[in-house]
Amino acid sequence: MTPRPPRPGLRRRTLLQSLACLPACLAAGLSTPAWAQAAELTALSVRREDGEMRLDFAVRLNLPPQVEDALRLGVPLYFVAEASLYRPRWYWRDERLARVRRTWRLSFQPLTSSWRVSLGALSQTFASLSEAVATISAAAGWRLADLSALPAGEAFTLQFLYELDTAQLPSPMQIGLGSRADWELRVERELPVSATGTTP
Repeated sequence: MTPRPPRPGLRRRTLLQSLACLPACLAAGLSTPAWAQAAELTALSVRREDGEMRLDFAVRLNLPPQVEDALRLGVPLYFVAEASLYRPRWYWRDERLARVRRTWRLSFQPLTSSWRVSLGALSQTFASLSEAVATISAAAGWRLADLSALPAGEAFTLQFLYELDTAQLPSPMQIGLGSRADWELRVERELPVSATGTTP
């Protein structure tokens, strides 16, 4: 007698139960370094080029075992870089002149044992996790603002953020993550930008 295939509702409950126990399973793994060692900003600069103000950055990422385990279990991770340009004002709060944001989706493909990185509609496949991580942790010539839209002859302040966006994890996994340093992959930096559009 041919066995019946599992009902769709049963498959969905099984998946939700697996996600619910995933944080506890990952917590049983090895201890990891502090988050400051897992995510380190190694380069950040602003320059003028072709009528635009552009941003270059690089972050050194060492994914903790719990984070890598989640990837290998089929959980996609989202990494976000955000940069804002402000003009200081002594009489009121600083004025934000520009803001840009990028979100990378990193996932594991078990059938091919490969890693996929998606940025918007673009995606690329890599043979190793280290190659994929190198792609999501740096950018060169990222357009920050048109120079014609910026006040001439003034200095600015750049606020930069790079982080693992845990808010985009499956809901069952988010329970208890707020107090776990293993998932706090985050770097913030504030940088003065001269009137010529370069980093002092």
